[in-house]
Amino acid sequence: MIRILIADDHTIVRHGLKQIVDAELTMTTVGEAKNGNEVLEFVRKTPIDIVVLDISMPGRNGLETLKDLKREHPSIAVIVLSMHPKDQYAVRVIKAGASGYLTKEDAPEELVSAIKKAFRGEKYISPEVAELLADYIEQGSSETPHKLLSDREYQVFCEIGKGKSITQISEELFLSVKTISTYRTRIMEKTGMTINAEIIRYCVDHNLS
Repeated sequence: MIRILIADDHTIVRHGLKQIVDAELTMTTVGEAKNGNEVLEFVRKTPIDIVVLDISMPGRNGLETLKDLKREHPSIAVIVLSMHPKDQYAVRVIKAGASGYLTKEDAPEELVSAIKKAFRGEKYISPEVAELLADYIEQGSSETPHKLLSDREYQVFCEIGKGKSITQISEELFLSVKTISTYRTRIMEKTGMTINAEIIRYCVDHNLS
């Protein structure tokens, strides 16, 4: 029996994923978590085979949680689930050790297959993600400015690209205004952009917002 932890900050999403998992005779949901801290606490106490992990959670986000999981529990496979298009986060999560990346639109059709493949120790790579990985290898990681950013910087970058204020972003990510401002400063230094409007235009042009 494949033991699965579902992590998402939306109750209705967790319940939907649980229904998909528990409909399979070879799988069972052994727990749910609504943030990264709960994920790490749960796996320290309960044997888990797979974590289905949302990338956009309050506080410690999915990418940070993924890295902590792979460092502390390398035998646990992680499938990252996101509402963001594959070209925004797929390469980053695969590089960080995820066994697969699915959008929430993909989940009903692909989640079971992804879990079974991850349980066998394999990567679940869709043709679209495979193409993104090939492009990354061919072009290099620093071909475009946003690829120079750390994972948290990239998350803040995308939120600025949606036109959100520093205060809005700090509230959504449960970080201080000062911390978000520091990330913004680093983003400007790394990308060479000087005002938010440049970030917004860049995100629109690169389909990141």
